[in-house]
Amino acid sequence: MSILIKNGRVIDPRSGLDGILDVFINGDLIEEIGRPLSGGGKGVEVIDAGGHIVAPGLIDVHAHLREPGYEWKETIRTGTMAAVKGGFTGIACMANTNPVNDNKSVTDYIVTKARSEGMCRVFPCGAITKNLKGEELAEIGEMVEAGIRAVSDDGKSVKNSGILRKALEYAKLFNIPVISHCEDEDLSRGYVHEGRASLLSGLDAVPGIAEEIIVRRDITIAAYVDSPIHLTHISTAGSVNAIRQAKKNYKEITCDTCPHYFSITDEATLGFDTSTKVNPPLRSRDDMEAITEGLRNNTIDMIATDHAPHEDTSKDVEFDIATFGISGLETALALSLGLVHQGVLTLHELFRKLTINPAKLLGLPYGEVKAGKTADIIVFNPGIEWTVDKNSFFSKGKNTPFHGRKLKGKNLLTIVDGKIAYRDPSFKG
Repeated sequence: MSILIKNGRVIDPRSGLDGILDVFINGDLIEEIGRPLSGGGKGVEVIDAGGHIVAPGLIDVHAHLREPGYEWKETIRTGTMAAVKGGFTGIACMANTNPVNDNKSVTDYIVTKARSEGMCRVFPCGAITKNLKGEELAEIGEMVEAGIRAVSDDGKSVKNSGILRKALEYAKLFNIPVISHCEDEDLSRGYVHEGRASLLSGLDAVPGIAEEIIVRRDITIAAYVDSPIHLTHISTAGSVNAIRQAKKNYKEITCDTCPHYFSITDEATLGFDTSTKVNPPLRSRDDMEAITEGLRNNTIDMIATDHAPHEDTSKDVEFDIATFGISGLETALALSLGLVHQGVLTLHELFRKLTINPAKLLGLPYGEVKAGKTADIIVFNPGIEWTVDKNSFFSKGKNTPFHGRKLKGKNLLTIVDGKIAYRDPSFKG
């Protein structure tokens, strides 16, 4: 099958390409970019993208697909359906499944299931330690052979510094990143950020230093063994400052944050809405401003969703016993485009954080709109306003604090491997 996308504003964050152009897709590859291109013959689907933007498909370095083991929360099928709706053509899924993805057989299952049922590319992330217990390294080499692209005990920090050191050394041998969840569990025994909002709500609180201490420790260990490290879902001003300073002396540090950390603050928890309960918690306005500045000055390299879907019964309970997490794949692009609307980032700068930087971290040949490259492409419009309706989510997880909020910017079409994986009902094309 061939597809000709005409009249769109084509942007490529790697080359800097930006212009009204046509894109011809033949099979799974981008064959030609130019204007005008013919190709409206038999067997060619012509899509008019006039007034819209054509860009690389987004890549998420941090999502939870829940399968195997928690299929009532999400499956590879429903999670990837949510992904392509949101403009993602590839997602890295974390290892905290049941059984944990700490061995070849679980990795094989995820890879096989993704091939048969996935709507986009799925890149498994293996566990650092067996059963996420932090006591013994998982079978990293075997999982690499089976297809993992990174290792992480996400949901838990590797408490034992010696184990983390070994993990960094092993991961370096296999040329895959260690994705670090930075949380001192002894300081992190609450539900919301420690600050004015927690004083008003009376909810048990988590200080920012619970994250910052581990950020500094993990950077120190990585630098000692001269191994790359990726710090995920960064949320505090102290963490941003620590990473910025460390990058001056050690260049092998990358990090990401999530849309909820630059879109809402801990004040949202004052209504005791459990959809605002996340880990790390929503932070103060000062922290949000520091995150925004960290994105602007490139201290923060990527934007990830930390998509964490849950069934209603995990959230429709008292705040202190509700499960942590936000269902984020279907709102991430629009929330991130808010940084462009606010003048924090240019469109090209934003898309570097959503495409080529994540691709580089995971060692992927994606994230570009270029002749000869794989046709993973989205068509979106940054000016379309829409209201978030959790009931229309493709994800099983309806847990979003943005329900009813008007956002600006919408994905209209997602092409994965040269095939249309999602088309918004409003997009006539």
